Amino acid sequence: MKRYFLFITCCVILFSVKGQINYPEKIRLTDNWLFLQEDIGNIWEAVRPYSQGAAESVPIWKEVKLPHCYNEEDAVDPDLNYYQGPAWYKTTLKINNPYKDGRTILHFEGAGQKTDVYVYMTKVASHVGGYDEWSVDITDAVGSFLKSKDAKRFKGKIPLSIRCDNSRDAEMIPSDLSDFNVYGGIYRYLNLVYLPAVSIQNLFVDASVDNKGKMGKLNMKVNFNNPLSIREVKAEIIVLDPSGKQCVSKQVQLNDLKGEVDLLSAELKNPILWHPDAPNLYTCEVRIITSDTITNYKERIGFRNFEFVKNGPFLLNGKRLLLRGTHRHEDHAGVGAALTEEMIIREMEMMKEMGVNFIRLGHYQQSRIVLEQCDKLGILVWEEIPWCRGGLGGNTYQEQAKRMLTNMIIQHRNHPSIILWGMGNENDWPNDFPEFDKQKIRAFMKTLHDLSHTLDDTRKTCIRRCDFCKDIIDVYSPSIWAGWYRGVYTDYKKVSLSEMKKVDHFLHVEWGGDSHARRHAEDPFVGIDKVITDGTADERAGDASLYGGNSRVSKDGEWSESYICELIDWHLKEQETMDWLTGAAYWPFKDFSTPLRPENPVPYVNQKGVVERDFTPKESYYVFQSYWANKPMIHIYGHSWPVRWGDKDEKKSLRVYSNCEEVELFLNGTSLGIKKRNSQDFPASGLRWESSLLEGKNSLKAIGKKKEGKSTVTVTDEVAFDYQTQKWGKEAQVSVRKIEETLDYVWVEAVLIDKNSIRCLDSKNYIYFGLTGDGQMIQNQGTSSGSRTLQAYNGRAKIKIMKNGGNSVLSVKSPGLKTVFLSIQ
Repeated sequence: MKRYFLFITCCVILFSVKGQINYPEKIRLTDNWLFLQEDIGNIWEAVRPYSQGAAESVPIWKEVKLPHCYNEEDAVDPDLNYYQGPAWYKTTLKINNPYKDGRTILHFEGAGQKTDVYVYMTKVASHVGGYDEWSVDITDAVGSFLKSKDAKRFKGKIPLSIRCDNSRDAEMIPSDLSDFNVYGGIYRYLNLVYLPAVSIQNLFVDASVDNKGKMGKLNMKVNFNNPLSIREVKAEIIVLDPSGKQCVSKQVQLNDLKGEVDLLSAELKNPILWHPDAPNLYTCEVRIITSDTITNYKERIGFRNFEFVKNGPFLLNGKRLLLRGTHRHEDHAGVGAALTEEMIIREMEMMKEMGVNFIRLGHYQQSRIVLEQCDKLGILVWEEIPWCRGGLGGNTYQEQAKRMLTNMIIQHRNHPSIILWGMGNENDWPNDFPEFDKQKIRAFMKTLHDLSHTLDDTRKTCIRRCDFCKDIIDVYSPSIWAGWYRGVYTDYKKVSLSEMKKVDHFLHVEWGGDSHARRHAEDPFVGIDKVITDGTADERAGDASLYGGNSRVSKDGEWSESYICELIDWHLKEQETMDWLTGAAYWPFKDFSTPLRPENPVPYVNQKGVVERDFTPKESYYVFQSYWANKPMIHIYGHSWPVRWGDKDEKKSLRVYSNCEEVELFLNGTSLGIKKRNSQDFPASGLRWESSLLEGKNSLKAIGKKKEGKSTVTVTDEVAFDYQTQKWGKEAQVSVRKIEETLDYVWVEAVLIDKNSIRCLDSKNYIYFGLTGDGQMIQNQGTSSGSRTLQAYNGRAKIKIMKNGGNSVLSVKSPGLKTVFLSIQ
């Protein structure tokens, strides 16, 4: 196996460190930052002294913590286009490098989208690309500043200023036609790192095993960061198995530190394999010893063998594994892209608890924390670069794409979870440039494919939705949105089989549909009876629009959770019977912001997630669990459906999603009987009952039993709701009431009612919240309960107000209705 290490620059000037490693020690620079969301005239404005009462113009900086995204709220503000432009961050650092002739490094885990770094007034680096990691050696700039006459003013600290810029630029990827926000800010962790005079720059660990799991091979190579040209070091290598037992030990004297240096080549008989059900990780420890320093480096690796069978399933360690997947954007309520480590870990754990064993990271290289969690939890990965929509730009554009692919592979290739490198997404989508040349796109796709295999020939390449390039890469995903953008969901298996036969290796990523959280339907198929059922299921130009074209669920459906649960249920049922299927990945796990969808029920939010933007699960989360999760679970449909409706004595469908072998359902304390689970008995795997409901209050309780070994585990779930038989007319007014209140906050619910004060339970009218006074409305969260403008869900909407110890007045209005006011004290 031949390897090449490509020294491709990161558009970094002066002092830069290319490539990336798990640094032995790092200090997260989270506190004591000042932020300015605008540009300044020059770097002097960031560092010059200001005197109180001076007549000069003083920019108003505010305190922030890192990570920080300056589109944290405006990305989903219903009344604004999100800010795309420059912004500044500044702080002062106390530098205390313990190493003789050591190097001081700033390590960026990600900043968007163009970044300039200054030590006092000296620009030390520029970087283009919002998603790859990069590092800056500030040693010489720090030394020069400390010798300058200006250093005294900063009392031994180093002034650091960073300019981020996410301005629109057609010659930069990703395209602004992408269905996600191109965020700005230092939205991943920024670290201060001290390194000795010679250190490891890249540590490459290749772990492989035959498909029977009998013989493992381990190869380790390094590149050194060695600005002083030190000639020799000693390396000690130890490999520990998942139990902590030492299985490899070696010492080597290195006398040539240039280029790529071999450290270890070893064989391990019967290695403990990595698998989603048992993500066993080995630990590789490398100690670099010089005459005056000892530095420890560590990598976690796994032994696994995978294969995409031609026109057949996916094999892991020689056995079929159905890839049960989802997608992730780096996006969260109230913080934009600036998720903390705790948030990322919680999100990945929720995916695993749902039963996920595969994820596509859309549509860019993501945080190292995500990959670490995938390794640890057992989630296989498709990771891709942000060549997404718009066509193909010029040399600058193409060099960035190649650079980002190189960085992604170099920085993440040690992760055993990764099996696929994505070259792009929807590259058949034109309009960034006057020219849209398919042959040029094909040629560039081939360039990326070849580059990927040069850098790492142990993984496969892949793309989604670019049919005229599907023969170039290794694994292809066509566009199949059965029951949403085209056709009906019952066409899913037939269309997938047809598409599978067109390529050697098929993997279906992106399927599903939007659901407005808390909106439910007694009949989820209202309005979509005219959808054409011609066997097509792809997404075409204009299908995502809410206007025009043929009838389609995405335009004419109600976007209810009820419908999406049906669609998901059908897909999962069918996937169990498709013995040739490699797998599929639902789009996406969590709702996320997008500038392309201002008229969605929650404006500027892609609402296809199975959890809301703040981690609140929708009902569909539990449909996945019922098929994929191993831990016994049970969930009665309708926890966020407080009022059902229908005629008196009308039989209503009551559904339970569970992975238990049998479930008993109780209505108002009376058993409706026991049902056996059968995944092919659609819907709800046979766990459904028909019964009339009481007018007014009703309660349901479900008891599920599942065998685990010799014991039986029992799980329960309960839900209460009202049943309304009164018929309603047109919306006539808004009723507003407090539904929860403490000394600090109040939750307010607005309900649309007719002239007889009867709830309009099918109303989708917009509701607008406003607040004046001392309080603060929790808004611009991009959620069903954290947005000041949104469509009603079953005629209602709610929002939270922080009182802040004062008085406020909440206004609530809906088109054509009288505005209502509520005093909050």
